[in-house]
Amino acid sequence: MPLAQSKLTDYPWPDERGYFGAYGGRYIPETLLAPCAELAAAYARIRVDPDFQGELADHLRQFAGRPTPLYLAERLADRHGYPVYLKREDLLHTGAHKINNALGQILLAIRLGKTRIIAETGAGQHGVATATVCARFGLQCVVYMGVKDMERQAPNVGRMRLLGAEVRPVDSGTQTLKDATSEAIRDWVTNVRDTFYLIGSVVGPHPYPLMVRDFQRVIGLETRADLLRLKLRPSQLVACVGGGSNAIGFFHEFLADEVELIGIEAGGEGDDSPRHAAAITRGQPGVLHGSRSYILQDDDGQIVEAHSISAGLDYPGVGPEHSFMHDAGRVRYERVSDAEALAAASRLAKLEGIVPALESAHALAWLERLPRDRVNGAVIVCLSGRGDKDLQTYLKHV
Repeated sequence: MPLAQSKLTDYPWPDERGYFGAYGGRYIPETLLAPCAELAAAYARIRVDPDFQGELADHLRQFAGRPTPLYLAERLADRHGYPVYLKREDLLHTGAHKINNALGQILLAIRLGKTRIIAETGAGQHGVATATVCARFGLQCVVYMGVKDMERQAPNVGRMRLLGAEVRPVDSGTQTLKDATSEAIRDWVTNVRDTFYLIGSVVGPHPYPLMVRDFQRVIGLETRADLLRLKLRPSQLVACVGGGSNAIGFFHEFLADEVELIGIEAGGEGDDSPRHAAAITRGQPGVLHGSRSYILQDDDGQIVEAHSISAGLDYPGVGPEHSFMHDAGRVRYERVSDAEALAAASRLAKLEGIVPALESAHALAWLERLPRDRVNGAVIVCLSGRGDKDLQTYLKHV
């Protein structure tokens, strides 16, 4: 069936309490209930405000560099025997899709009169995007980052500091994104009067999963417009999933279409190893960082350490809307290993002259497992970021 104009007109999620079926909600300290309610009310207003949406669209175009192209990867297509297109979010200012959401949230923070911005980051892409928009609008910026991630993503730490942000090392726990997020929440509880917490993925208490999804929907909207212009029928849309912001923004516009949506988690060292970050396909429902979703936990409900060679995917949870999509069977979730992702990054570099982020390489790796007889149109992969930040890892392993 040919692709038509958008059919997504009656999608009801989240509900008024911020739930996607059994997932989402607000599992937060009492001191944050009022700020979250204030934020939800403010977002409900600007969501339908044409002045806000026009201002955001202008910044996305003039500052971030939208729209991004839908690129035919000809040599990759020759290898697989079906058309492969890349949604080039790696070409955006700051090098990843994170800038879409950072721009939306900082415009909201300014309207709320907040003067201080805090954020957490794993791979550094969200931290760089937050530091960038804070510099653009002249707001104080503090970014929490695990010590282990600071070592793996040293170039992005330097970029954040060059942009004027304070990067606060987190040396507790796993020294990665989970603990950076916990520290950011503690800061928010303490300084909620003047501070806006700019969350980078579709996680956290309501309304963050809704807001981040909406700000990332531009990826899917542009993809649909290009597919219509090119008269292409999509067969599969593929995106990596850590928290899941690029994937939900990419998929959402296509939920009502006859197209297969495939989210790829970080399988780490493989199915025989406990070292992975596959919260949906190897996790269980639970509560983490303010919402209910699939998470990695032990038999006592304690969070267990996630592992991925990609710092942007080693989070022990996933956005609640992804959990809902998994249970509903609308999105198919799979996992690929560290080794498969590294091989996919090397292939793309040599075949197309594009060095992808390690996160995006997980989505590209799925093409090796997608047989030709399952494809009846174009396969579209969301290239969520560029791989400059991962160069040290690539040089070590590839």
